[in-house]
Amino acid sequence: MTVRGQLIRFALVGVVNTGTYYGCYLVLLTWLPYVAAHVAAFVLSMIGSFFLNSYFTYRTRPTWRKFLLFPLTNAANFTITTCGMYLLVDVLGFSRTYAPLIAAAAAIPITFVVSRTIMLRPDPAAYASESPVAAPVPSRAARIDK
Repeated sequence: MTVRGQLIRFALVGVVNTGTYYGCYLVLLTWLPYVAAHVAAFVLSMIGSFFLNSYFTYRTRPTWRKFLLFPLTNAANFTITTCGMYLLVDVLGFSRTYAPLIAAAAAIPITFVVSRTIMLRPDPAAYASESPVAAPVPSRAARIDK
C-alpha cells in the first residue's frame, strides 16, 4: 500500500478515533474535571486506535511490542492537545466543550509519522525465530573442478 493510501486510511481512523474520544470525553465530563475526562477518554480512544491502525491502516499484525510502543505515537498528540486545551480554555476563554477538537487538529501530522514508524517497524522476535540463511550449495561443475 502506498504512503498516500496509508495517510487516507489514517485520516479515516482519525475521524473514528476523534468521535470515540469526543463521545467518551463528553460522557466523562458530566462527573469529572475536564482534564481528567480528557486523559481517560484519550486512553480509551488510543486503545481503539491501535487496533484500527493495525488492521485497517497499515494491515499489520498487532503484537504486544507494538501495543506497548503505540503510546509513543500519541505522546506528541497528547502533549499538543493537553497544552492546547489548557491554552484554549484557561488562557483564551474557549468553551471546554469544543477545545479538544481544535487542539487535536495540530497534532495529526506528527502522530501519523510516529505511528507509521512504529507500526511498520519489523518485529525483532520474528527474526529471532527464523533460521539463519544457509550458504548456497555449489553447482556440480564447481565441485568437480576442485
